[in-house]
Amino acid sequence: MLSAGIVGLPNVGKSTLFNAVTRTRKAQAANYPFCTIDPNVGVVTVPDARLTVLSKISGSQKLIPAAINFVDIAGLVSGASAGEGLGNQFLSHIRETDAIVQVVRCFEDADIHHVSGTVDPVRDIEVINTELILADLASAQKRRDRQAKSAKSGDKLAQAEITLLDRLIPQLDTGKPAHIFTVNDEEKKLLKSFFLLSAKPTIFACNVAEADLASFADGKTDTSTPAGKHVAAVREYVKNHLETEAVVISAQIESELVDLSEEEAASYLKELGVGEEGSGVSALIRAVYHLLGLQTYLTTGEKETRAWTIHKGDKAPVAAGVIHSDFERGFIAAEVTAYDELVKYGSFVKAREAGRLRIEGKEYVMQDGDVVEFRFNV
Repeated sequence: MLSAGIVGLPNVGKSTLFNAVTRTRKAQAANYPFCTIDPNVGVVTVPDARLTVLSKISGSQKLIPAAINFVDIAGLVSGASAGEGLGNQFLSHIRETDAIVQVVRCFEDADIHHVSGTVDPVRDIEVINTELILADLASAQKRRDRQAKSAKSGDKLAQAEITLLDRLIPQLDTGKPAHIFTVNDEEKKLLKSFFLLSAKPTIFACNVAEADLASFADGKTDTSTPAGKHVAAVREYVKNHLETEAVVISAQIESELVDLSEEEAASYLKELGVGEEGSGVSALIRAVYHLLGLQTYLTTGEKETRAWTIHKGDKAPVAAGVIHSDFERGFIAAEVTAYDELVKYGSFVKAREAGRLRIEGKEYVMQDGDVVEFRFNV
């Protein structure tokens, strides 16, 4: 299962967010730096309203959503790449994840200590990214030194690495992360083998206070408030400098929903002036799922309705293998319809009568929301 690491400076709300997305109180959240030392790991289900709709069509007994791992990693500080604040240990935890959720403090609270003394989210982003890039720069230079001798002796792979590193190192040296480094398909595979921290796909979570969240409903940003100014600055910065996006969340609100029923949670959010998605955490989970290059296909029947996780671009036999290796080995065909089409016609029988159930072969590239039944023979 792929994983996303929650990172950021100390006291920005990382552990509170982890507890919110995992619906647990597994991570200690306290008002002092480094209250998290060892990473906490939790399985997070991906919100998907399609499962409920399909289960009603099929009369399913249970629903099984897609899932990913989230990892709560201790706060990084300036100098982490040189070992400050147990930096080497924490950087190694980030290296083991597949994507990064960087939590950025966008709330003002005199009672919660900020390691830099003031709230400045863009500065905080630059502190974290600088440490990741410095760690990558040292790693890339060491790798180049190791491969230099092999490259001179004619090793083709070593030569390819040297060529790539000679382009990459100057970019890192200017403070630009590896994930915006331009590479072709072959170089992309090679770059992945370097396990660089700044090459990991990243999304930013702007953590705002409970009282501020309603002002961000429906994608609005009220820049007349301190939180609004902070969020606007983050969105502009990450779009223009890092080619990624930022979502607004209130980790504190979501952490308060952990012990509530769905009905109680919906009522609480309504009282705060935000919708059921208003806390932002559900949107964040879905964004991370797509950031990891994942998508979902669906199966449904009386026993269960289930979301299966595959990579974008996977073909039908590979998707079948996610259910069981025998399905991929003995793949014959896939009977496929789009989720929207099935819902439109209300049943498989009517969708089939309307010609909306297709028989696809081994070269079919799966689409998000495909509802599938595989045919196989082993």
